[in-house]
Amino acid sequence: MTYLMAFLGLSFVLGGLAVASNPSPYYGVIGLVLGSVVGCGWLLSLGVSFVALALFMIYLGGMLVVFVYSVSLAADPFPEAWGDWRVLGHVVGLVLVLVVGVVVGEVAGGWGLGVVTVDGGGMFPVRLDFSGVAVLYSWGGGLLLVAGWGLLLTLFVVLELVRGLSRGAIRAV
Repeated sequence: MTYLMAFLGLSFVLGGLAVASNPSPYYGVIGLVLGSVVGCGWLLSLGVSFVALALFMIYLGGMLVVFVYSVSLAADPFPEAWGDWRVLGHVVGLVLVLVVGVVVGEVAGGWGLGVVTVDGGGMFPVRLDFSGVAVLYSWGGGLLLVAGWGLLLTLFVVLELVRGLSRGAIRAV
């Protein structure tokens, strides 16, 4: 299990590094998909199955939309790959930041910081993860309404911004 967690953690960092190194959107989406799949697998191995499934569906759906939009805007005849010098410079800088973060993490690890999973404690017969939907709708109903209203407002703002001079999604008929 330790090797699996180390592999998932390293793959997650490499996926984030693949996105943050600023390659072309064609190559950046590979890092996004790798990061989301490995991150959800990491959560799944910690026992947070509902959150992992929800994030997997949301991330892949959102990334599909962002990827299609990015590719439609950035039609590069010669896209930058991970082997280009500019992208390689970003990779080296980000690896240095990661090394410093690992050193600081090892120092902070001596302070007793650890990973807590969601197994039920004491006499509680149900794992905390299985009650996620019930808690979301019982305690988070108002937040869901505010988030839905914000998404609707964002949709109308984006449609208004891209409508052009006289034609568009919102116009007087």
